[in-house]
Amino acid sequence: MASPILEVKNLRRTVTQEDQPKTIIDNISFSFCRKQIYTIIGPSGAGKSSFLRLLNRLDALNSDEMLYHGKNHCDYTPCELRKEVGYLFQTPYLFDGTVRDNLLYANADLTNDEIDTLVREAHIKPKQLDRSTENLSVGEKQRVAIARLLATRPKVILLDEPTSALDPGYTSAIEELIKEVVPKEDLTAIVVTHNPDQALRIGQEALLLFDGKLIEYGPVEQVINDPQSEEGMRYKTRKLE
Repeated sequence: MASPILEVKNLRRTVTQEDQPKTIIDNISFSFCRKQIYTIIGPSGAGKSSFLRLLNRLDALNSDEMLYHGKNHCDYTPCELRKEVGYLFQTPYLFDGTVRDNLLYANADLTNDEIDTLVREAHIKPKQLDRSTENLSVGEKQRVAIARLLATRPKVILLDEPTSALDPGYTSAIEELIKEVVPKEDLTAIVVTHNPDQALRIGQEALLLFDGKLIEYGPVEQVINDPQSEEGMRYKTRKLE
């Protein structure tokens, strides 16, 4: 078993809705190990994206709720943590300028060889390197966003439904990219997906969330196809409908 790189303990998040407190992440504890691909699954409103946002402090959490490399997350500045624990949004957001500009914005110290490696790893066409990002398709922009994420040399990558805006061809390409880059760069990937079939294609471990609670976790095939909880059976039934 690989050693933990990111651990959460009794993780909670409560927000105010219509002047009433609502718990959207409810007492989740889990250890994410190195060099694994985890998928976060569950029905709409389960808290999947809310959980992911807590893992690199896009939303605030209490000081004793998360450890990174065995150290309290507060021992890192938000900027330091987010370089190590990178986040890819559902919709790719690129800066004005070229693909090269975007990579250098993430890491101004990149050499030309390192840029070429990132382009190759993300399956970006070399001729696109000096093209304006305005002229890229959504799928091409998502590849650039992934390359820009990798430019910071993270140890953990958080991917929030990274293919939800893409057509099937680009979806398959991004899935293959994730499966290739995780072992190659010794990464840990945590991927939110609304699609259980995608979880089966790319994930090694799965976490099933319902109403902000962690209901089941384990090998992705078991959690999706042979769930042990009532909520897991309901999720499987929905999947098969």
